Amino acid sequence: MPQKILVTGANGQLGSEIRLLSGNYNHEFLYTDIDETDLSERDSALSFLARVNPDIVINCAAYTAVDKAEEEPDTALKVNAGIPTNLAEFATENNKFIVHLSTDYVFSGMYPLPLSESDPTNPKSVYGITKLEGEKAIQHIPRYLILRTSWLYSVFGNNFVKTMLKLLYEKDELKVVFDQLGSPTYATDLATAILQIIDRSPDQSVSGIYHYANEGVASWYDFAFEIQELAGTHCNINPVLTGEFPRPAPRPVYSVFNKEKVKQTFGLTIPHWKTSLGICIEKIMNQH
Repeated sequence: MPQKILVTGANGQLGSEIRLLSGNYNHEFLYTDIDETDLSERDSALSFLARVNPDIVINCAAYTAVDKAEEEPDTALKVNAGIPTNLAEFATENNKFIVHLSTDYVFSGMYPLPLSESDPTNPKSVYGITKLEGEKAIQHIPRYLILRTSWLYSVFGNNFVKTMLKLLYEKDELKVVFDQLGSPTYATDLATAILQIIDRSPDQSVSGIYHYANEGVASWYDFAFEIQELAGTHCNINPVLTGEFPRPAPRPVYSVFNKEKVKQTFGLTIPHWKTSLGICIEKIMNQH
């Protein structure tokens, strides 16, 4: 049955990918971003949502400047918790379904085992703390799906892959940390998974938290090395410890997800990160 789907944060990496894929699905898609509607302001948010009246909201809107959030905690909280709070109020009163995107930063990142949805959260950064508050707001809705992801990249926006490609062509030598481990996630794969989930659970009876990232494990150094292999550049990449790159916000040391729940519940096949990275880099190279 066709649904009216509102995508928030529509100009970001994930929102842009959903827009590209939406033509493959028999739904009515609507898009909004901060320059059109400030969904962190309760009155304007509820007014806008009542007027648009979507069946489903895919909330990609987020304050994602991890280090800047340490200086702007109120702004990060307003976006990362305020928007979900307003969406939750609308959804509860009107029996709507929310798909909300969250992050590996809600964990401490200090345990060297793949993280399942039931593992205790313990964020160490303002970004992680505010994203966890957003999750808590969404969990008050009767029908919701929280998707945590990690290390997101695409042909859109600013991300590690695009930054690395630029630096690999400009520099003779780079230092990249090797003591933080996670799973790079191609936004096209995540967008595809979200749209498949919506189609495969038409009654939205699957409320809960789910983990999604590409298969496989990498350090940031491994990630950078593979980008170089695919791009064919000749920069010397040196692995270094996190301590050589002090940052305002602490990063998770280990944020590999256990993805069995999302795969089994929705019958998803998740590509390996190296496969998807190759597809993304080919697209970026073709653009230039």
